[in-house]
Amino acid sequence: MEAIRLPKTVEAEPDAAGLAHELAARARPLWEGGALSVARADLTPALEAALASAFSAGRIVRGLEAAERKLAMEARGLRRVDRKTGIERGVRVSRLLILADDGADRFYRNVEGLLHREGPRVLALRIAADERTLGQLLFGSEHVARLLLVEHKDAVSAALMALAAHWATAPGA
Repeated sequence: MEAIRLPKTVEAEPDAAGLAHELAARARPLWEGGALSVARADLTPALEAALASAFSAGRIVRGLEAAERKLAMEARGLRRVDRKTGIERGVRVSRLLILADDGADRFYRNVEGLLHREGPRVLALRIAADERTLGQLLFGSEHVARLLLVEHKDAVSAALMALAAHWATAPGA
């Protein structure tokens, strides 16, 4: 977590100075028997707005299986470009997984596998909200969302900056 390379647009923002530290300090094991830790965060109004904006722009993928397909397709494309150019790109966070806090261990084990496969370009946050709250936020009152993939660097940056601003003004929140 501490060696995380945030998007360049995030690193350039003054509020983001302590973001990597906060993400590491708030990291907990993804599930009880898990080896991977992810940051925990509240679903703040600013984060809700960033997610709603990403959804409006078509930059949200809902569900684990859809996220796995999307990320695998992107990874194949990145490998192809790296082979073609002969240059392996540096790895920065460019995708964000927003996880509801009420999934079963099996769900979090599957997410952990996804994070291992996709490496440091995907950052996960476990949000203090259940799947119904996340679903209602973007998809309507009768929908659930256990996992949201924010899939564009601008949308990812906006969500991370919403967290950074919140954590900067409410230390220990």
